[in-house]
Amino acid sequence: MSLEELQGLLPGKVDLSESERARHGKDEGYPEARPVLAVVYPEGVEDIQKALDWARKVGVAVIPYGAGTSLEGHLYPVREAISLDLSRMDRILEVHPEDFYCVVEPGLTRKRLNEALKGTGLFFPVDPGADASLGGMAATNASGTTTVRYGGMRQNVLALQVVLANGEVLELGRPVRKTSAGYDLKDLFIGSEGTLGIITRLTLKLHPLPAHVLTLRAFFPGVEEAVRASLGVMALGGGVARLELLDELALKALNRHLGAGFPERPALFLEFHSPTREALEAEGALAEEVLREAGAFALETARTEEERRAQWEARHQAYWALVHLFPGHRFMITDVAVPLSRLPEAVRFAQRLLSELGLTGNILGHVGDGNFHTLVPVLPEDYPRAEAFAERLVEKALALGGTCTAEHGVGLRKRKYLGKEHGPALEWMRRLKALLDPEGLLNPGKVV
Repeated sequence: MSLEELQGLLPGKVDLSESERARHGKDEGYPEARPVLAVVYPEGVEDIQKALDWARKVGVAVIPYGAGTSLEGHLYPVREAISLDLSRMDRILEVHPEDFYCVVEPGLTRKRLNEALKGTGLFFPVDPGADASLGGMAATNASGTTTVRYGGMRQNVLALQVVLANGEVLELGRPVRKTSAGYDLKDLFIGSEGTLGIITRLTLKLHPLPAHVLTLRAFFPGVEEAVRASLGVMALGGGVARLELLDELALKALNRHLGAGFPERPALFLEFHSPTREALEAEGALAEEVLREAGAFALETARTEEERRAQWEARHQAYWALVHLFPGHRFMITDVAVPLSRLPEAVRFAQRLLSELGLTGNILGHVGDGNFHTLVPVLPEDYPRAEAFAERLVEKALALGGTCTAEHGVGLRKRKYLGKEHGPALEWMRRLKALLDPEGLLNPGKVV
Protein backbone atom coordinates (compact mmCIF):
# COMPACT_ATOMS: atom_id res chain seq x y z
CA MET A 1 0.00 0.00 0.00
CA SER A 2 1.27 3.49 -0.83
CA LEU A 3 0.69 6.82 0.85
CA GLU A 4 -1.75 7.58 -1.94
CA GLU A 5 -3.75 4.55 -0.85
CA LEU A 6 -3.73 5.92 2.71
CA GLN A 7 -5.16 9.16 1.32
CA GLY A 8 -7.84 7.14 -0.44
CA LEU A 9 -8.77 5.39 2.80
CA LEU A 10 -9.04 8.72 4.63
CA PRO A 11 -9.95 11.41 2.08
CA GLY A 12 -9.23 14.95 3.27
CA LYS A 13 -7.53 13.65 6.40
CA VAL A 14 -3.97 12.94 5.23
CA ASP A 15 -1.38 15.72 4.84
CA LEU A 16 1.83 15.01 2.90
CA SER A 17 3.16 18.57 2.90
CA GLU A 18 6.80 19.00 3.84
CA SER A 19 6.05 21.59 6.52
CA GLU A 20 3.50 19.45 8.38
CA ARG A 21 5.64 16.33 8.11
CA ALA A 22 8.56 18.24 9.63
CA ARG A 23 6.44 19.85 12.38
CA HIS A 24 5.17 16.48 13.53
CA GLY A 25 8.62 14.89 13.72
CA LYS A 26 9.84 16.85 16.74
CA ASP A 27 8.82 18.17 20.12
CA GLU A 28 9.82 21.29 22.05
CA GLY A 29 12.73 19.91 24.05
CA TYR A 30 14.53 17.15 22.13
CA PRO A 31 17.46 18.37 20.01
CA GLU A 32 16.80 16.13 16.99
CA ALA A 33 14.03 16.14 14.39
CA ARG A 34 13.01 13.84 11.54
CA PRO A 35 9.99 14.28 9.25
CA VAL A 36 7.24 11.70 9.44
CA LEU A 37 5.96 10.07 6.25
CA ALA A 38 2.50 11.59 6.56
CA VAL A 39 0.22 13.31 9.04
CA VAL A 40 -3.21 11.75 9.55
CA TYR A 41 -6.03 13.80 11.11
CA PRO A 42 -8.63 11.30 12.34
CA GLU A 43 -12.08 12.53 13.24
CA GLY A 44 -13.23 9.42 15.09
CA VAL A 45 -12.37 5.92 16.22
CA GLU A 46 -13.08 4.43 12.80
CA ASP A 47 -10.50 6.70 11.17
CA ILE A 48 -7.91 5.61 13.74
CA GLN A 49 -8.68 1.96 13.08
CA LYS A 50 -8.26 2.51 9.32
CA ALA A 51 -4.90 4.23 9.84
CA LEU A 52 -3.69 1.45 12.15
CA ASP A 53 -4.81 -1.24 9.71
CA TRP A 54 -2.87 0.46 6.90
CA ALA A 55 0.20 0.87 9.12
CA ARG A 56 0.16 -2.80 10.16
CA LYS A 57 -0.01 -3.96 6.55
CA VAL A 58 2.89 -1.78 5.37
CA GLY A 59 5.00 -2.06 8.55
CA VAL A 60 5.03 1.66 9.34
CA ALA A 61 5.00 2.97 12.91
CA VAL A 62 2.27 5.23 14.31
CA ILE A 63 3.01 8.13 16.69
CA PRO A 64 0.01 9.80 18.39
CA TYR A 65 0.29 13.61 18.43
CA GLY A 66 -1.53 16.05 20.71
CA ALA A 67 -0.25 19.64 20.79
CA GLY A 68 3.48 18.94 20.34
CA THR A 69 4.44 20.42 23.72
CA SER A 70 6.36 17.40 25.06
CA LEU A 71 10.05 17.72 25.91
CA GLU A 72 11.83 14.36 26.01
CA GLY A 73 11.72 13.16 22.40
CA HIS A 74 8.28 11.58 22.58
CA LEU A 75 7.48 12.58 18.99
CA TYR A 76 10.80 11.85 17.28
CA PRO A 77 10.33 8.93 14.84
CA VAL A 78 13.10 6.38 15.35
CA ARG A 79 11.96 4.66 12.12
CA GLU A 80 9.51 5.38 9.32
CA ALA A 81 6.25 6.52 10.87
CA ILE A 82 3.04 8.38 10.34
CA SER A 83 1.83 10.95 12.85
CA LEU A 84 -1.72 10.56 14.14
CA ASP A 85 -2.71 14.14 14.95
CA LEU A 86 -5.79 14.05 17.17
CA SER A 87 -6.55 17.79 17.06
CA ARG A 88 -9.77 17.31 15.07
CA MET A 89 -11.15 15.07 17.83
CA ASP A 90 -11.70 18.00 20.18
CA ARG A 91 -15.31 17.87 21.33
CA ILE A 92 -16.76 18.04 24.82
CA LEU A 93 -19.12 15.07 24.74
CA GLU A 94 -20.78 15.32 28.17
CA VAL A 95 -20.70 17.51 31.27
CA HIS A 96 -22.23 16.22 34.50
CA PRO A 97 -21.91 19.01 37.10
CA GLU A 98 -23.91 17.10 39.69
CA ASP A 99 -21.45 14.20 39.47
CA PHE A 100 -18.34 16.38 39.06
CA TYR A 101 -17.11 14.90 35.78
CA CYS A 102 -17.05 15.48 32.05
CA VAL A 103 -16.33 13.38 28.97
CA VAL A 104 -14.07 14.78 26.26
CA GLU A 105 -12.19 13.81 23.14
CA PRO A 106 -8.37 13.72 23.28
CA GLY A 107 -7.64 16.72 21.05
CA LEU A 108 -9.43 19.19 23.33
CA THR A 109 -6.99 21.45 25.18
CA ARG A 110 -7.22 22.17 28.88
CA LYS A 111 -7.81 25.91 28.41
CA ARG A 112 -10.71 25.31 26.03
CA LEU A 113 -12.25 22.88 28.50
CA ASN A 114 -12.10 25.41 31.33
CA GLU A 115 -13.55 28.12 29.11
CA ALA A 116 -16.47 25.82 28.33
CA LEU A 117 -16.97 25.06 32.03
CA LYS A 118 -17.56 28.70 32.94
CA GLY A 119 -20.93 29.04 34.59
CA THR A 120 -20.88 25.54 36.08
CA GLY A 121 -18.88 26.52 39.17
CA LEU A 122 -16.38 23.77 38.29
CA PHE A 123 -12.95 23.57 36.68
CA PHE A 124 -10.35 21.05 35.57
CA PRO A 125 -7.26 21.75 37.67
CA VAL A 126 -4.28 20.06 36.01
CA ASP A 127 -2.10 22.91 34.79
CA PRO A 128 1.21 22.03 33.08
CA GLY A 129 1.62 25.58 31.76
CA ALA A 130 1.39 24.81 28.06
CA ASP A 131 -2.09 24.62 26.56
CA ALA A 132 -1.60 20.93 25.99
CA SER A 133 -4.21 18.52 24.67
CA LEU A 134 -5.98 16.47 27.32
CA GLY A 135 -5.18 13.23 25.53
CA GLY A 136 -1.51 14.15 25.42
CA MET A 137 -1.61 15.16 29.07
CA ALA A 138 -2.98 11.73 29.99
CA ALA A 139 -0.45 9.99 27.76
CA THR A 140 2.42 11.66 29.63
CA ASN A 141 0.73 11.76 33.06
CA ALA A 142 1.12 15.54 33.03
CA SER A 143 0.95 17.60 36.19
CA GLY A 144 2.06 21.15 37.01
CA THR A 145 1.53 24.06 39.35
CA THR A 146 -1.68 22.83 41.02
CA THR A 147 -0.63 19.22 41.59
CA VAL A 148 0.26 19.87 45.22
CA ARG A 149 -3.47 20.22 45.98
CA TYR A 150 -5.41 18.56 43.16
CA GLY A 151 -3.06 15.88 41.84
CA GLY A 152 -1.89 15.21 38.29
CA MET A 153 -3.60 13.45 35.41
CA ARG A 154 -3.57 10.01 37.01
CA GLN A 155 -5.61 11.37 39.94
CA ASN A 156 -8.03 13.23 37.67
CA VAL A 157 -8.87 10.69 34.96
CA LEU A 158 -11.81 8.47 35.86
CA ALA A 159 -12.11 6.50 32.63
CA LEU A 160 -10.54 6.11 29.20
CA GLN A 161 -11.43 4.73 25.83
CA VAL A 162 -8.35 3.44 24.00
CA VAL A 163 -7.68 1.80 20.66
CA LEU A 164 -5.02 -0.93 20.68
CA ALA A 165 -2.52 -1.53 17.90
CA ASN A 166 -4.75 -4.29 16.47
CA GLY A 167 -7.70 -1.88 16.26
CA GLU A 168 -9.56 -3.28 19.26
CA VAL A 169 -11.40 -0.69 21.39
CA LEU A 170 -11.21 -0.93 25.17
CA GLU A 171 -13.29 0.90 27.78
CA LEU A 172 -11.23 1.34 30.95
CA GLY A 173 -12.49 2.70 34.26
CA ARG A 174 -15.91 4.05 35.26
CA PRO A 175 -17.27 7.56 35.99
CA VAL A 176 -17.17 6.97 39.75
CA ARG A 177 -14.84 8.10 42.51
CA LYS A 178 -13.86 4.58 43.58
CA THR A 179 -13.95 1.04 42.27
CA SER A 180 -12.41 -2.29 43.25
CA ALA A 181 -13.44 -4.13 40.08
CA GLY A 182 -10.44 -5.94 38.64
CA TYR A 183 -6.98 -4.83 37.56
CA ASP A 184 -6.53 -1.10 37.03
CA LEU A 185 -5.78 -1.10 33.30
CA LYS A 186 -6.79 2.55 32.98
CA ASP A 187 -3.78 3.74 34.93
CA LEU A 188 -1.51 1.52 32.83
CA PHE A 189 -2.29 3.71 29.82
CA ILE A 190 -1.86 7.00 31.70
CA GLY A 191 1.81 7.85 31.29
CA SER A 192 2.39 5.22 28.59
CA GLU A 193 3.28 7.95 26.04
CA GLY A 194 1.37 6.40 23.15
CA THR A 195 3.30 3.13 23.30
CA LEU A 196 0.42 0.87 24.41
CA GLY A 197 -2.66 2.36 22.74
CA ILE A 198 -4.27 5.51 21.43
CA ILE A 199 -6.50 7.44 23.82
CA THR A 200 -9.74 8.36 22.06
CA ARG A 201 -11.98 9.50 24.94
CA LEU A 202 -11.40 10.68 28.51
CA THR A 203 -13.72 10.96 31.50
CA LEU A 204 -12.24 13.67 33.72
CA LYS A 205 -12.82 14.58 37.35
CA LEU A 206 -13.95 18.20 37.89
CA HIS A 207 -13.50 20.29 41.02
CA PRO A 208 -15.44 23.21 42.55
CA LEU A 209 -13.89 26.60 41.86
CA PRO A 210 -12.30 27.88 45.08
CA ALA A 211 -14.50 30.41 46.85
CA HIS A 212 -11.55 32.37 48.24
CA VAL A 213 -8.01 32.65 46.90
CA LEU A 214 -4.84 34.15 48.39
CA THR A 215 -1.80 34.60 46.15
CA LEU A 216 1.63 35.55 47.56
CA ARG A 217 5.19 36.16 46.45
CA ALA A 218 8.08 35.73 48.88
CA PHE A 219 11.69 36.65 48.08
CA PHE A 220 14.78 35.12 49.71
CA PRO A 221 18.54 35.72 49.85
CA GLY A 222 19.22 32.30 48.29
CA VAL A 223 17.57 29.33 46.62
CA GLU A 224 18.20 26.98 49.51
CA GLU A 225 16.41 29.30 51.95
CA ALA A 226 13.44 29.37 49.59
CA VAL A 227 13.39 25.57 49.37
CA ARG A 228 13.52 25.21 53.16
CA ALA A 229 10.67 27.70 53.45
CA SER A 230 8.60 25.56 51.08
CA LEU A 231 8.98 22.60 53.44
CA GLY A 232 7.66 24.73 56.28
CA VAL A 233 4.64 25.75 54.23
CA MET A 234 3.91 22.12 53.37
CA ALA A 235 4.06 21.23 57.06
CA LEU A 236 1.14 23.61 57.67
CA GLY A 237 -1.18 21.34 55.66
CA GLY A 238 -4.42 23.04 54.75
CA GLY A 239 -5.20 24.75 51.51
CA VAL A 240 -1.88 25.30 49.71
CA ALA A 241 -2.78 24.98 46.03
CA ARG A 242 0.40 26.23 44.35
CA LEU A 243 3.95 26.36 45.68
CA GLU A 244 6.48 27.30 43.02
CA LEU A 245 10.20 28.10 43.16
CA LEU A 246 11.80 30.56 40.73
CA ASP A 247 15.48 31.43 40.95
CA GLU A 248 17.02 34.83 40.27
CA LEU A 249 17.84 33.97 36.64
CA ALA A 250 14.17 33.17 35.95
CA LEU A 251 13.05 36.46 37.48
CA LYS A 252 15.65 38.39 35.50
CA ALA A 253 14.39 36.74 32.32
CA LEU A 254 10.76 37.50 33.19
CA ASN A 255 11.54 41.14 33.92
CA ARG A 256 13.13 41.49 30.48
CA HIS A 257 10.53 39.41 28.65
CA LEU A 258 7.36 40.70 30.33
CA GLY A 259 8.47 43.88 32.10
CA ALA A 260 7.31 42.20 35.30
CA GLY A 261 9.27 44.30 37.79
CA PHE A 262 10.01 41.45 40.21
CA PRO A 263 12.95 41.65 42.64
CA GLU A 264 15.66 39.56 41.01
CA ARG A 265 16.17 37.21 43.95
CA PRO A 266 15.02 33.61 44.49
CA ALA A 267 11.29 33.50 45.12
CA LEU A 268 8.38 31.33 46.10
CA PHE A 269 5.09 31.97 44.32
CA LEU A 270 2.27 30.62 46.51
CA GLU A 271 -1.48 30.27 46.32
CA PHE A 272 -4.01 29.11 48.90
CA HIS A 273 -7.63 28.04 48.27
CA SER A 274 -10.30 27.97 50.96
CA PRO A 275 -14.10 27.79 51.23
CA THR A 276 -14.16 30.65 53.79
CA ARG A 277 -12.39 33.99 54.00
CA GLU A 278 -11.68 33.51 57.70
CA ALA A 279 -9.86 30.22 57.14
CA LEU A 280 -7.92 31.73 54.25
CA GLU A 281 -6.79 34.73 56.30
CA ALA A 282 -5.67 32.48 59.16
CA GLU A 283 -3.73 30.22 56.82
CA GLY A 284 -2.16 33.20 55.05
CA ALA A 285 -0.99 34.64 58.37
CA LEU A 286 0.60 31.32 59.36
CA ALA A 287 2.30 31.01 55.96
CA GLU A 288 3.72 34.52 56.17
CA GLU A 289 5.14 33.73 59.61
CA VAL A 290 6.81 30.56 58.29
CA LEU A 291 8.21 32.40 55.25
CA ARG A 292 9.70 35.20 57.32
CA GLU A 293 11.22 32.78 59.83
CA ALA A 294 12.85 30.94 56.91
CA GLY A 295 14.50 34.15 55.71
CA ALA A 296 12.05 35.88 53.37
CA PHE A 297 13.03 39.56 53.21
CA ALA A 298 10.04 40.65 51.12
CA LEU A 299 6.44 39.47 50.88
CA GLU A 300 3.97 40.67 48.28
CA THR A 301 0.27 39.88 47.95
CA ALA A 302 -1.64 39.78 44.67
CA ARG A 303 -4.56 42.07 45.50
CA THR A 304 -6.77 41.59 42.44
CA GLU A 305 -7.81 38.77 40.13
CA GLU A 306 -5.87 40.50 37.33
CA GLU A 307 -2.70 40.55 39.45
CA ARG A 308 -3.17 36.87 40.35
CA ARG A 309 -3.52 35.93 36.69
CA ALA A 310 -0.45 37.99 35.82
CA GLN A 311 1.62 36.24 38.49
CA TRP A 312 0.77 32.75 37.26
CA GLU A 313 1.09 33.75 33.62
CA ALA A 314 4.60 34.94 34.47
CA ARG A 315 5.35 31.57 36.06
CA HIS A 316 4.14 29.77 32.96
CA GLN A 317 6.14 32.10 30.70
CA ALA A 318 9.40 31.45 32.57
CA TYR A 319 10.59 28.87 30.03
CA TRP A 320 10.07 31.15 27.03
CA ALA A 321 11.52 34.11 28.90
CA LEU A 322 14.70 32.13 29.49
CA VAL A 323 14.84 31.01 25.86
CA HIS A 324 14.62 34.62 24.72
CA LEU A 325 17.35 35.62 27.18
CA PHE A 326 19.82 33.30 25.40
CA PRO A 327 19.40 33.69 21.61
CA GLY A 328 21.36 31.24 19.49
CA HIS A 329 21.60 28.68 22.29
CA ARG A 330 20.37 25.13 22.62
CA PHE A 331 18.58 24.14 25.81
CA MET A 332 18.86 21.08 27.97
CA ILE A 333 15.63 20.85 29.94
CA THR A 334 15.23 18.16 32.55
CA ASP A 335 13.14 17.43 35.62
CA VAL A 336 13.57 15.20 38.65
CA ALA A 337 11.73 14.72 41.93
CA VAL A 338 12.97 13.62 45.34
CA PRO A 339 11.35 13.07 48.75
CA LEU A 340 10.52 16.46 50.24
CA SER A 341 13.08 16.15 53.01
CA ARG A 342 15.85 15.63 50.43
CA LEU A 343 14.87 18.59 48.26
CA PRO A 344 17.33 21.11 49.78
CA GLU A 345 20.19 18.64 49.21
CA ALA A 346 19.12 17.98 45.62
CA VAL A 347 18.85 21.68 44.76
CA ARG A 348 22.18 22.43 46.45
CA PHE A 349 23.76 19.64 44.37
CA ALA A 350 22.29 21.04 41.15
CA GLN A 351 23.68 24.51 41.85
CA ARG A 352 27.11 23.17 42.75
CA LEU A 353 27.20 20.94 39.66
CA LEU A 354 26.35 23.84 37.35
CA SER A 355 29.25 25.79 38.80
CA GLU A 356 31.60 22.80 38.61
CA LEU A 357 30.82 22.26 34.91
CA GLY A 358 31.04 25.98 34.08
CA LEU A 359 27.41 26.16 33.02
CA THR A 360 24.73 28.79 33.39
CA GLY A 361 21.50 27.21 34.52
CA ASN A 362 18.11 27.93 35.93
CA ILE A 363 16.13 26.13 38.61
CA LEU A 364 12.33 26.17 38.62
CA GLY A 365 10.33 23.93 40.86
CA HIS A 366 6.95 22.58 41.82
CA VAL A 367 8.62 22.31 45.19
CA GLY A 368 5.49 21.29 47.07
CA ASP A 369 5.82 18.03 45.10
CA GLY A 370 9.59 17.70 45.56
CA ASN A 371 9.88 18.33 41.81
CA PHE A 372 12.23 20.81 40.16
CA HIS A 373 13.30 21.58 36.61
CA THR A 374 16.63 22.80 35.31
CA LEU A 375 17.07 24.63 32.05
CA VAL A 376 20.66 24.89 30.85
CA PRO A 377 21.38 27.16 27.84
CA VAL A 378 24.52 26.26 25.89
CA LEU A 379 26.02 26.99 22.52
CA PRO A 380 25.62 23.96 20.23
CA GLU A 381 29.23 22.84 20.65
CA ASP A 382 28.79 22.75 24.45
CA TYR A 383 25.67 20.58 24.43
CA PRO A 384 27.56 17.46 25.67
CA ARG A 385 28.38 19.32 28.90
CA ALA A 386 24.70 20.06 29.42
CA GLU A 387 23.91 16.39 28.83
CA ALA A 388 26.55 15.44 31.41
CA PHE A 389 24.90 17.80 33.89
CA ALA A 390 21.47 16.23 33.31
CA GLU A 391 22.85 12.71 33.70
CA ARG A 392 24.59 13.44 36.99
CA LEU A 393 21.51 15.26 38.31
CA VAL A 394 19.33 12.24 37.57
CA GLU A 395 21.84 9.93 39.24
CA LYS A 396 21.75 12.13 42.34
CA ALA A 397 17.95 12.17 42.40
CA LEU A 398 17.85 8.37 42.19
CA ALA A 399 20.44 8.08 44.97
CA LEU A 400 18.19 10.27 47.15
CA GLY A 401 15.23 7.94 46.59
CA GLY A 402 13.69 10.05 43.83
CA THR A 403 12.71 9.62 40.19
CA CYS A 404 14.38 10.44 36.88
CA THR A 405 11.28 12.24 35.63
CA ALA A 406 8.42 13.68 37.67
CA GLU A 407 6.22 15.01 34.89
CA HIS A 408 8.05 15.33 31.56
CA GLY A 409 7.89 11.60 30.90
CA VAL A 410 10.51 9.23 29.51
CA GLY A 411 10.41 9.57 25.73
CA LEU A 412 13.84 8.83 24.30
CA ARG A 413 16.03 10.86 26.62
CA LYS A 414 15.20 9.21 29.96
CA ARG A 415 15.04 5.56 28.81
CA LYS A 416 18.57 4.80 30.00
CA TYR A 417 17.62 5.50 33.62
CA LEU A 418 14.62 3.20 33.90
CA GLY A 419 16.61 0.09 34.70
CA LYS A 420 18.27 1.78 37.64
CA GLU A 421 14.97 3.23 38.86
CA HIS A 422 12.76 0.16 38.40
CA GLY A 423 15.11 -2.83 38.44
CA PRO A 424 13.47 -6.13 37.34
CA ALA A 425 10.11 -4.34 36.93
CA LEU A 426 11.42 -2.83 33.68
CA GLU A 427 11.43 -6.26 32.05
CA TRP A 428 7.75 -6.66 32.99
CA MET A 429 7.02 -3.30 31.40
CA ARG A 430 8.63 -4.61 28.21
CA ARG A 431 6.51 -7.75 28.37
CA LEU A 432 3.36 -5.66 28.71
CA LYS A 433 4.42 -3.60 25.69
CA ALA A 434 5.01 -6.78 23.66
CA LEU A 435 1.64 -8.21 24.74
CA LEU A 436 -0.39 -5.14 23.76
CA ASP A 437 1.69 -4.14 20.73
CA PRO A 438 3.49 -7.28 19.50
CA GLU A 439 4.60 -5.71 16.21
CA GLY A 440 6.05 -2.60 17.90
CA LEU A 441 3.71 -0.39 15.89
CA LEU A 442 2.94 2.31 18.47
CA ASN A 443 5.59 4.97 19.11
CA PRO A 444 8.46 2.46 18.95
CA GLY A 445 11.71 3.06 20.79
CA LYS A 446 10.13 5.14 23.54
CA VAL A 447 9.91 4.49 27.30
CA VAL A 448 11.05 0.84 27.43
